[in-house]
Amino acid sequence: TYVDIANMSVRHPVSHWFSESGVMDVLFLPGKDHMSAVFDQYVTLTGLQAMPPRFSLGYHQCRWNYRDDRDTRQVDGEFDTQNFPYDVIWLDIEHTDGKKYFTWDKEKFPDPSKLQQDIGGRGRKVVTIVDPHIKRDNGFQLHTYWRDAGYYVKKEDGKSDFDGWCWPGSSSYLDFTNSAARASWASKFNSIDYPHFTEHLHIWNDMNEPSVFNGPEHTMPKDLKHHGGWEHRDVHNVYGMHVHQATYEGLLRARENRMRPFVLSRALFAGSQRFGAVWTGDNTAHWSHLRASIPMILSLQLTGIMFSGADVGGFFGNPDTELLIRWYQVGVFQPFFRAHAHLDTARREPWLFGTENTELIR
Repeated sequence: TYVDIANMSVRHPVSHWFSESGVMDVLFLPGKDHMSAVFDQYVTLTGLQAMPPRFSLGYHQCRWNYRDDRDTRQVDGEFDTQNFPYDVIWLDIEHTDGKKYFTWDKEKFPDPSKLQQDIGGRGRKVVTIVDPHIKRDNGFQLHTYWRDAGYYVKKEDGKSDFDGWCWPGSSSYLDFTNSAARASWASKFNSIDYPHFTEHLHIWNDMNEPSVFNGPEHTMPKDLKHHGGWEHRDVHNVYGMHVHQATYEGLLRARENRMRPFVLSRALFAGSQRFGAVWTGDNTAHWSHLRASIPMILSLQLTGIMFSGADVGGFFGNPDTELLIRWYQVGVFQPFFRAHAHLDTARREPWLFGTENTELIR
């Protein structure tokens, strides 16, 4: 659905409403005599921000990718050596066995449980990435289970599974519009289906728009079929929120509602705030992207998504020292405070820019 509003300066603006699927639900929130009443009505309709776990309000250190167990431990230990406060270290897609989510590369991470216990023993947490595209590998038990259960998004014929291209290569996509598929996904956050899943582990849902490298506009074709016969054009905007929801519910279930889940999502919809944090996606190490991050995050918060942030330092490119320092100064005021960087960038842990700059960042 698209809305174009013109003549904003006049008393009676002109608007144009367009729904590609032909379905449009419109709710008007009149408020009373001030804007805060509109916001109160909006969160009554869509839900309040999930209360984040305390650790998640601290500083998060992420990179695509910390290479292996040794690299991860070295980074974690250097934070102590540098007396630099941080609470969470993140592992991107390279920690998996061939981009099969819910797995670990046994050569790079021979004992993930011990790694998590050691990091968790100092009051910190680990976050791993779990994306909604599943590697089409007949030796991958989760793939064959979901395939045989009929839980994947279908081609336009409504019968055969859609085959898209993402990080693992040929991939199937779980149909998160199906409540049974969501429940199945949620049930896999345990130490049997997800080996080395411990109390110190939390989850990152990326690529959940959904991202399809060889699809139109890098997403799913609009005529793919979802549960109930709905075309993808009808459910595209809610797909990512349902991934977020299923993961959040899975972590609640795994910890028997005793621990607040932390789940980060790139895709969002009205109501995503009920399931955790959102970040603004892949930005670039440029002053304009630092500048843009402020209104972007404020806009998210106006839609009820309070726990939001932008990648400190920029995901793409290499920030100069001044830009990095300024980004940390802004980032510390973001509700979600994470530094992240692309695989091809130079290492930029906060102590790598000289003693004086480390002190400024600290």
